[in-house]
This record gives sequence, structure tokens and C-alpha cells, in this order.
Amino acid sequence: MFLRFRLLLSELSKFQQTLLRTKQLHALILKLRLSDDPFYATKIVRFYGMSGDFDYVCKVFDGCHHKSVFLWNSIIRAYARARRFNEAFSMFSGMLRGETRPDSFSYACVIRACCESSDVNRLRLFHGGVIVSGLGMDPTCNSALVMAYSKLGLVEEAGRAFSVISEPDLVMWNSMISGYSCCGLSVCSLKMFVEMQRLGESPDGYTLVGLISGLAGPDSIRTGEGVHGFCLKSSFESNPHVGSCLVNMYARFKCMDSAQKVFAGLINLDLVSWSALITGYCQCGEYEKASYFFRKMMGTIKGRKVDPILIASVLAAAAQSANIGMGIELHGSVLRCGLESDVMISSALIDMYAKCGLLGSARRIFENMPKKNAVSYNTIIQGLGLYGLASESFRMFDEMLNAGLEPDSCTFSALLCACCHSGLLNDGRELFTRMEDEFHVRPKVEHYVYLVKLLGMAGEFEEAYQLIDSSPGPVDPGIWGALLSCCEVQGNSEMAEVAARKLFETGAEKGAYRVMLSKVYARDGRWSNVNELRDEMTDAGLRKMPGLSWIGGTGTYS
Repeated sequence: MFLRFRLLLSELSKFQQTLLRTKQLHALILKLRLSDDPFYATKIVRFYGMSGDFDYVCKVFDGCHHKSVFLWNSIIRAYARARRFNEAFSMFSGMLRGETRPDSFSYACVIRACCESSDVNRLRLFHGGVIVSGLGMDPTCNSALVMAYSKLGLVEEAGRAFSVISEPDLVMWNSMISGYSCCGLSVCSLKMFVEMQRLGESPDGYTLVGLISGLAGPDSIRTGEGVHGFCLKSSFESNPHVGSCLVNMYARFKCMDSAQKVFAGLINLDLVSWSALITGYCQCGEYEKASYFFRKMMGTIKGRKVDPILIASVLAAAAQSANIGMGIELHGSVLRCGLESDVMISSALIDMYAKCGLLGSARRIFENMPKKNAVSYNTIIQGLGLYGLASESFRMFDEMLNAGLEPDSCTFSALLCACCHSGLLNDGRELFTRMEDEFHVRPKVEHYVYLVKLLGMAGEFEEAYQLIDSSPGPVDPGIWGALLSCCEVQGNSEMAEVAARKLFETGAEKGAYRVMLSKVYARDGRWSNVNELRDEMTDAGLRKMPGLSWIGGTGTYS
């Protein structure tokens, strides 16, 4: 009878247990006086852990006088699965203090918990415990260590744990390949890929996803095409995960024709595939295509929830292209999907309406947001500032502080931009000082650009130069460019020459900078200098980017 009961419990452990059923089983075990048997205690602890009732977990565990290693592992695993990592580590410490020695599964469990809680120090401590306990060559422990170190980006430690595994399985190879890719070590990832095949291990879809994900930069496109060829030969291109990853890879390289070809060949299109293609078009500035495929996606995936990050990306594309029709259509999609309360999407809507000329709509969305964060405040502050409503921007800043939100570098960038649009020099000076002294936000390039513009447009060129000269580290060309543009407007040829010289010393060879300087020379009648600059631009093959007007909805160069 007891044998059949044990078999029944073993079969039940394969299925999700309800709390009621677990309590019924527990009552039966108590009635049969089996509660002190470690086998039954282990099963019930596991069932209660799956149900989330840790009061009963502790009662069953404490009530068992003969605690086996399986029972200890069961309670440690229960806490770890519930993401109650401190309790899991505490139970493991209690196990070490007792008579029962942890086995490879005990260490594997706490190692995985360290990974999930991103506790690197404790992970290294448990690694030491593995070695001291004589389990340094154990495949279970080393497999857990490889996966944990890889996921945490510690590929050197992962490599050391991997090197002692005599026969690594496919999961281990995949962990190492993904770990190298995540750390940007695509060459090492590729070497592992070649080595695993040399040793007779065949890659699967996860192997290729890990390999492709790490390919970035212009030099990796040929490697990516080679991996794509391997996928075609091995029939992996039809794998939805691999296909989506290939689409994403080509989008990163801005090879959207190749990305679309891969996308068109996918049989089962999921949200990841659609997102990869649409986001790629957004990043490449092909906003009309992004809009077209977004509409197509919405007609295809009816009933499924759309990723808020994707909607925010397409809204940003609508804002960049000043396509209000596309933006309103997207707003409708947001309402139909019930995502209007999402902070990220609401912030993207505010930005889109503000940049498309409908500030009133942007303000209404902000006011109706049930929950606001720093991003939403930054967005409305920037929108108000672009319309010259600096006082409103500062009012929103005060409201943000009163709400207990911490301003960041984007907040001060938006406020300084508002000062620029309204010519508020003194407010800009004060804000720049407060940013670092009061809020401990270190000024970035854009902050210097805005303040230099404020000072330059007010004719305070000496102060602007001293500000740039006192900035820590090498000066970004954009800051000198801001000063040069102010010199062009104000007709200050002396400071223009200084700014231009500094710019050219940094190696900035934009034609626009030389055009600005030539205009300053032309205003002073220094035609020989103008001709000299023009000749330099011609010899270097430099030209100013022509202006683009969207008046009337057509792209007209001016």
C-alpha cells in the first residue's frame, strides 16, 4: 500500500498542485503517521512551495526529525523559486551548520538563486564552497556555475568553470556562446561555435540566437552574412527565434532590404519578428515603412497584446517625421489595446503631439495620466519649452520636485532648452549651477551646448569661452560649434576664428562649420578668406547638408 502511495505521489509531482489538494494529501499523510518520513515530507514541502504557502512549508520541514539532503534541497528550491532568495540562502547556511552535507544539487540550486538575484559576491562564495566540498569536477555544479557566470556577464569565470567539464552538453555550449555575445566578445563567441562543431556537437536554434545577438558594428556584417548562410544550409532560417534574430541583426547593420527578405521568408510571424522589422525601419529613419508594417501587424495579430516598447518606438518615428496622421492613427491603436495608462506610451504620445504642433493634445494626455514619472515630466517640460513657454516648463519642474521625483540630466537638458527658446540667460545660468550643486547631476555635452548658446546669443562671448575652457576633459566639437553659430548670428569674427580653430583642431571637418565661418568673413568683407575656405571645402570634398522643408507635406530641398 505504501509503495503504491509513493508511486502516486511521484506521479502527482509532475502536475501543478492546488493548495486544497496539497492540504488533502498532507492530512492523509498525517493520518497514516508518515509525516516524519523524509520522502513524504519532501514531496509535501515541494507541493506547498508550488502553492506559495510557506507557513505550511516551514511546519512540515520543522516537524520532520530526520531531515535528508532531499528535504533540505526541497525547501531551498521552494524559496528560490518564489524569489525569496534571502530565505533560500539562510536555509542553505542552516544546512551547512547541521549534520546533513549539501550535495551537487544543493549547490546548483543556490548558484541559480545567486544568478537570479544578481548576487555576484555570494556566487563566488558558493563557488569556493563547491571546490572545498570536493565537487569541483562535478558536472551538475559546473553546469550551474557556467550558466550563472554567463548570464551575469562574467565570461572569464564562466570559461574557467567550463574548462573543467569533460563532456559539456549543448546547454553549456549555448551558455558560453550567449555569455560571450552579451559581453560584446563576438570573436570568442564565434570560436566557441566552431569548436563545438569540431567536437561533434550540433548547434540548435538557441546556439544561433546567442551567436547572432552578439554581432554588432560595421566589421561584423560579413560574419553575420556567413552565419545567415549556415542557417540557410541547416534549415534554421524558418525557426521563428532564429529568423527574428536575423531580422534584428540586419536592422542593426541598417541593411533593411536583407531584413525584409528574411522577414518575408518567415512562416510563423510573431510579435518579436514584427518588432524587429518595425524598430529597424524606425532606427534607419524610414518612418513611412515603419508605419506601413505597423498597420499590417495590427491587422494580423488581432487579439494579442502589442509590446509597449514597440508602440513607443513607432510614436517616436511619427514625431521625427512630423506625421500627425500617423500619430493619431497610433493613438487610436493605443486606445484599442487599452495601453493609454502605460507611462512609457503616454510619454511617447506627449512627445509626438508636441513635435507635431498639437501642444494642447500633449498637455491633455499629461494631465490625464493616472501615474507620472520623471520621463513623463521631462517630456512635457521639453514640449512646453519648444513653444517658448519657459515659465510653464519651470512650473512643471516645481511640480515634479513636489511629487518627490528626482530630476535627471534629461530634465535639465529640457529646461535649458526652454531657456534657449525664451532667451532666459539668468535662469539658464542659475539652472546650470543648481544642476550640479543641488541635484548632483554632472553636466553633459548638451547642457554645455545650451548654456553656450544662451551666452553667445546674449553677446557674452568671453563668459561662453571661459565656460568651455573650464569644462573637464576634452571639449566636444558640438560645443565649439554652438559658439561658432552664435558668432555667425552676432557677427563676432574674432571669436568665430577662435571657435573655428578649436573645431578644426578636434578634427571636425563638417562643411557647415566652414560655411558659418565664411559667412562671418563675408559680413566683414574678407572675400579672400571666404574664397580660401570655399577652396578648402572643394578640395576636401566637403559640403553643407541642404535644408529640407516639409511645408505642404512634400520634401523640398532649399
